Amino acid sequence: MASLITFRPCITVKVKTMCGIWAIFGGDEDVAKQCGCALSIAHRGPDAFRIENINHFRNCCFAFHRLVILDDIHGMQPMRVRSMPHIWMEYNGEIYNYKKVQEEYGFEYQTECDGEAIIHLYNRFGIEQAAAMLDGVFAFCLLDTDARKVFVGRDTYGVRPAFRLLKDDGFLAVCSEAKGLMGLAHGNGDHEVEIEPFPPGYYEEYDVAMSGKVTLAEQRQFHSFEQVPKWSNIVDNVHPEGEDVYANIRLLLTEAVKKRLMTHRQIGCMLSGGLDSSLVAGLVVKLAREAGVKYAVQTYAIGMEGSPDVIAARKVAKHIGSEHHEVSFSAEEGIAAVEEVIRYLESYDITTIRASVGMYLISRYISKETDSVVIFSGEGADEVAQGYIYFHKAPTPEDGDDESRRLLKDLYMYDVLRADRTTSAHGLELRVPFLDHYFTSYYLSIPAEMRSPKDGSEKYLIRKAFDKTGLIPSEILWRPKEAFSDGVSSVKKSWYESLQEFIEQQVTDSMMEDAPKRFPLNTPQIKEAYYYRQVFERLYPAQAKWIPYYWMPKWSKTNDPSARTLKHYKDSDVQEKDDQITE
Repeated sequence: MASLITFRPCITVKVKTMCGIWAIFGGDEDVAKQCGCALSIAHRGPDAFRIENINHFRNCCFAFHRLVILDDIHGMQPMRVRSMPHIWMEYNGEIYNYKKVQEEYGFEYQTECDGEAIIHLYNRFGIEQAAAMLDGVFAFCLLDTDARKVFVGRDTYGVRPAFRLLKDDGFLAVCSEAKGLMGLAHGNGDHEVEIEPFPPGYYEEYDVAMSGKVTLAEQRQFHSFEQVPKWSNIVDNVHPEGEDVYANIRLLLTEAVKKRLMTHRQIGCMLSGGLDSSLVAGLVVKLAREAGVKYAVQTYAIGMEGSPDVIAARKVAKHIGSEHHEVSFSAEEGIAAVEEVIRYLESYDITTIRASVGMYLISRYISKETDSVVIFSGEGADEVAQGYIYFHKAPTPEDGDDESRRLLKDLYMYDVLRADRTTSAHGLELRVPFLDHYFTSYYLSIPAEMRSPKDGSEKYLIRKAFDKTGLIPSEILWRPKEAFSDGVSSVKKSWYESLQEFIEQQVTDSMMEDAPKRFPLNTPQIKEAYYYRQVFERLYPAQAKWIPYYWMPKWSKTNDPSARTLKHYKDSDVQEKDDQITE
């Protein structure tokens, strides 16, 4: 059930239309048969599809599913430009500084597509400098037929997904999602080859023979999240100034949102009513208004009956002046979506799946019922700014800092994966300003003690930076953290509790006793984990290594990641603050 709450008039044009990349090099089987695997990621690009063989290179092929964001006419991929016909490139993502690098280096673009910057930067500087100069989120595969090289690269946080399959015989396959590589292991079963997530912040260089077979020449990291990005040296970039930490946080986060407004499609915002999504939505609406955007930015909240998130989000939407949509779901609807969610996620992690159900359902609503395609969200803030409740238990500020960096390093397997897959499943493109490279490198350079929870508030620095600005209501700015899967719940009966009741009927005690034998890697310790693993193994047999561990709160003895199991959550004033919001 959905309701529309309008706080501003909206004038839109109805146009129904992030992308998905797929490539193989050196296959021994009929390429036409192998290309069928590319169709398994069709949901990522509902607007157009292309398969193209590579001239003079046997058994090499690109396939691309497109979601049109920029340049509807000339942006199809694999991309080639007339002045450099030897370069073939496909990518999924957004390059926010494509116009800045054009002006800086005098590039002559032939399209309005942001990804063309990758080709020009590579041609001028080589692949390492090219990747390091990209301000954006991306996964790309580039073939240089003159140099006989293949390059694969992925952005610093892995916001855009990428998987690869490399065999000893020189067969290479690359895809946005692992499901597009299943069944490609010609001569072997999927369980006999390594289908792996491509490491964020790295590029790989391969020598390619005329047969299409490849040899790995180099793997190198081009950027780490602690480093100030090289692209920041380009003229006209915004830079932090002086010693006012709060002013610099406002400056860089505002700029991170502003650059992400780049699109020819309608913009919307996920809005949970928590700090992160509320700040992002507030900035999006403010900056869109200043830029003269003609339509009212839409915001979207989801929850069960009585959800504190929905109530808080409604208050934020009214304050910022968005066209607000609320979607209600029942426990039965959530449970019915679990298996489909696991199929899109390619994960069996407990908290990832729990939190994904609500995001999957709201994304489905956005895709079917609205015009928005580019969706902003608050992902990344908890990892960057120590926003999880368990950070209150960090023994020292340095321990908290170490944990924050560990979470950021593994983000691509958990929250970033969730955010990408639940939205792309419905042909939407997600943008995450809190993971802007410049913002995060600056924030992590602030002394660890200042970044720790303070006065009972996690993410204190960010809250304080926007205090008294009027961007969002004060009671929302200082609202304590709630896990997404808990915030969408009814206060009477949580999504967590409903799941447990269902799973208790699906998984027996004897099944749990047998779990170490059936699942020796990441053995499920609770019935919920067993149920998810069962579904995952049926969909992706013998691929448990895609997840290295279950996400769990640190400094807590628990086998359950729910915030409701933590003592700090039980003792905190979360409910008291939520009661205040409803008044």
